Amino acid sequence: MNKSVLLLALTGLGAGACHRAVPTKKGSAPGVTTSTSARTGKEAAVKAVDFDSPYLTAKGKVQATIKGDQKTANINVRMRRDSAIWVSVGLLGFEGARALLTPDSVRVINRLDKTYFAGGYDYLTKLLNVPVSFSQAQALLLGNYQAAPAGAALTLGTGPNGGQKVAFPLNGVIVEQLIQAANKRVEKLTLTETGTDRALTADYADFQAVEGAKAPFANSLLVDARQGSTSTKASLKYSKVSAGREELSFPFERPKGFERVSGKK
Repeated sequence: MNKSVLLLALTGLGAGACHRAVPTKKGSAPGVTTSTSARTGKEAAVKAVDFDSPYLTAKGKVQATIKGDQKTANINVRMRRDSAIWVSVGLLGFEGARALLTPDSVRVINRLDKTYFAGGYDYLTKLLNVPVSFSQAQALLLGNYQAAPAGAALTLGTGPNGGQKVAFPLNGVIVEQLIQAANKRVEKLTLTETGTDRALTADYADFQAVEGAKAPFANSLLVDARQGSTSTKASLKYSKVSAGREELSFPFERPKGFERVSGKK
């Protein structure tokens, strides 16, 4: 399957790193909170506010440099919280790829090479070389706080401009999040592998109020995957975002004649 098209789609989910940035053990990735009130213990002191609208639609443009080749595409995103994430990537006025993520499945149509994939998240983990789950993709898309798993040593400190800095170690990786003081939204997520030169950073900016949602939404996202002197960057800029309780559709049908691929590298 053409990786560049799929990577552009995944950048829209905040997961557009194409180098191995943070290896973690299977099933041990950071948990994701969907509600501020759900946090307990030391996590209860974290002031992060999540974007928790039942539905989200967004349109924008994504740019990524993949193996030295710069790609630009239009992107459409639809989400039903905790249930489905739908992404369509347009290239030169035509849809190049469509993806539908649910908590237990991944489906992708690649119109450029007429292939179709249906399977689990192990494929995306292999493709991106970083652990990927539905809850992580949802949190990255929304810019939501990612909580430490049970038993992790959580540290709380002061971030820039009076905000909060939250960090915890996880299987040789330091997970750090900066939370704005003004709107209590996560403005930066950094994952750094200890003892190596590999790291992944996601910067959220241009927070704007969205009708139908209490928390502002980050209309700009920059993902930077670093390995030594090599840096792979991908940016996403939304031009239109809406939220609320209106039911959304997630059209996805395998085109006739498309070859089903296994997803093995």
